[in-house]
Amino acid sequence: MSDDKTASPPAPAPDTIPFEQIRERAYELWERNHRPEGFEIEFWLLAERELRKERARRAAANGPGA
Repeated sequence: MSDDKTASPPAPAPDTIPFEQIRERAYELWERNHRPEGFEIEFWLLAERELRKERARRAAANGPGA
């Protein structure tokens, strides 16, 4: 057991979308939909889904060897 308090957190998975990027997209979606109350989770999940699809589309366009 190590008492090292300076251990770094585990590296994020390569397919992880940064929190800030999801937050910004969710906010844009919320604003475009006239700022409804009570839909925070729905907009967050939609933003995450959109960003994952965009990432997958870019990866497919770059090909498997890229």
